[in-house]
Amino acid sequence: MDFNGSDTIPGPRAEDQLPHTAQAAAKIVIVGGFGVGKTTMVGSVSEITPLTTEETMTQAGIGVDDNFGSASKTATTVAMDFGRISITEQLVLYLFGTPGQQRFWFLWNGLFEGALGAVVLVDTRRLEVSFDVMGRLEERGVPFVVAVNSFPDAPRYAIEELRTALDLTPDIPIMECDARRRASSRDVLMTLMRFLHSLAMTGSRV
Repeated sequence: MDFNGSDTIPGPRAEDQLPHTAQAAAKIVIVGGFGVGKTTMVGSVSEITPLTTEETMTQAGIGVDDNFGSASKTATTVAMDFGRISITEQLVLYLFGTPGQQRFWFLWNGLFEGALGAVVLVDTRRLEVSFDVMGRLEERGVPFVVAVNSFPDAPRYAIEELRTALDLTPDIPIMECDARRRASSRDVLMTLMRFLHSLAMTGSRV
């Protein structure tokens, strides 16, 4: 680089710049077990090119990472995913997707810091991995909604059956989604925002 001033550092691309109408921003985390679709959701809904930290899975992960139901998965998030979506002209959400493997859960504390709320992505083939995830959110007092990602080969259950299986209280929203579809992922985020608004209006805590 020429330090005499003839060259300049390029700024952000026009499509990545924060809308000039934005007045408020909120941090949202998207959590879940390994391979439930967190990276897919961030990528599908983000209005900017998402930041991902995916690395190719190797033989070293065999016997360490539980990839049941995700045998075809060849890459995995090792730090976080990041995206952004404007909910309204004034409100922007910053989305942080967490790594799913338990060996990377030490990163979650930093990602949870300052989070207004969370989306818990669930795979009905592996409901048991969701308990630790939701437990960590409850410990930190982070409100969350549950989104059941619709995998083609996953068993389907009624919402109330899932609520019972996941031991969710009646007030916590639970809905089906397709993390590959922008509209579906955006609906999940809108459900979370409505839930957070209702908590604020009633003064409820997690």
